[in-house]
Amino acid sequence: MARAGRLRLPKLVATDLDGTIVRSDDTVSAYTRQVMARVRAAGIPVVGATGRGPRLLEMSRRDLPAAEYLVLAGGGRVVDLREPDRPVTLFDQRMEGPAVAALLDDLEAIVGPMLVMVEVQDDPYAPLWGDLDPDWPWPQRVKPVPRVEALSGDVIKAFARAPGLTSDELLQIAQQVVSPDKASLTQAGLGFVEICPPGVDKATGLSLITEQLGLSPEEVLVFGDMPNDIPMFTWAGWRRVAVANAHPSVRMLADEITLSNDDHGVAVWLERMLERAG
Repeated sequence: MARAGRLRLPKLVATDLDGTIVRSDDTVSAYTRQVMARVRAAGIPVVGATGRGPRLLEMSRRDLPAAEYLVLAGGGRVVDLREPDRPVTLFDQRMEGPAVAALLDDLEAIVGPMLVMVEVQDDPYAPLWGDLDPDWPWPQRVKPVPRVEALSGDVIKAFARAPGLTSDELLQIAQQVVSPDKASLTQAGLGFVEICPPGVDKATGLSLITEQLGLSPEEVLVFGDMPNDIPMFTWAGWRRVAVANAHPSVRMLADEITLSNDDHGVAVWLERMLERAG
């Protein structure tokens, strides 16, 4: 591990959840939870940085109980959990539905009809609204709602899939069609392009937290696996570690590759870090 000769530790550890500490069976190992607890006990704040929306707040807390903060919805919601019984929302950014509808129209003019789902409600485990997709891999429900109705108000984020295109292919096209001042675009391994508020990503969420704690990006260690982790990989300066199952674009930015999510890669790396620090 580079910098191992220096026994200093990072001042904050941020990790993605799904595909990074969450295994293929959608669980987090007891070993990973124990190591994360040791990191927090060492005085290092732990942050979960995820594409999951605020409706999955409790699931995210369950998967990473050591987290003192959560960056949700790819940066659109930031929650302070330092008082576990009184979560405090530090940031909540949404998009105007009609603006999302307009950019979807522009994109469909290029790629043809797409399946679209939107996250509107932040009630626990609230369903997504939109097109029923037979390939949606998650147990959370999708409520069939016409697009004009689903996008009539503000939305937290949107998911779009174009039959015949991979998420990487659709993302590449979308980034050419949709300007950054209209939306932040990414993909998180779900088979969809994710449409988030402009200027919002995991790095902006982490920046808000580090500013509150008086820390700099150079003091932050991050773990991730998918393109929605790229902003925090380019932002963090202490160390950027990808799991072995990470997307090639994330592996290219990583300072180091650890074991896969199924092999507890994040926990193994952190445990070695703590041991080397004495």
